[in-house]
Amino acid sequence: MRNARIRTTAVAATALLAALSLTACQSDDDAKNPGTSVSPTADRSKPAADPTSTPAGSGKGNGGSSGGSAAGDGKSKDKGKGKGNSEPGPVTDACSGANSKVTVSKVTRPINHLLLTVTNTGSKACNAYHAPLLRFDDAQAVTQVMEDSRPQAVTTIAPGESAYASILLSSADGSGKHGYTAKRLTVHFAPRSGSGSTGTPVGLALPAGTYADSTTAVSYWQSSMEDALTY
Repeated sequence: MRNARIRTTAVAATALLAALSLTACQSDDDAKNPGTSVSPTADRSKPAADPTSTPAGSGKGNGGSSGGSAAGDGKSKDKGKGKGNSEPGPVTDACSGANSKVTVSKVTRPINHLLLTVTNTGSKACNAYHAPLLRFDDAQAVTQVMEDSRPQAVTTIAPGESAYASILLSSADGSGKHGYTAKRLTVHFAPRSGSGSTGTPVGLALPAGTYADSTTAVSYWQSSMEDALTY
């Protein structure tokens, strides 16, 4: 019996040594291959990055279509359509006898004055530049202009609308010279530049008894009758 116990103990000790040896071998393998272990704290909820995805800001447009061109490649489809290339607006013509009707009438106030009216008979606006250029009968020079009547802006006349200019026939103080009774008046129109005349002139019959002298003068075109008759 004693010998049997000794053998049993020896077998158990041998098995224990074998188990300890196997555990040691496994520990050595784990130390040599750390990548095979799984960390208990690893977050498995996040998907792995897709190596084929495009990072933000890469410049690929059209929803990522492989056949489309990249955004910002400098190839604009709307060349020449920017605000800097807008077409200029229409140029307004000068008023003249070709697109306007001109009349002359006598007024009671102020004294020694006539009123010149130009009405736009065209289909678009025209500009009454500067002052009308007047010639009484066969005068060699045009009538002088009242420079203090210059408006702040060009007088533009819409279709069917009118502009006005007043004509001082003679000074109230009687300082005028070379007086005469005029019968006809020719109206020329100034261009934008103010040099010479433009368009078709208009010939008018003057009211009976129109007396003019060396102080005769005309105002600039005004947008209202009241403004014109202040000169």
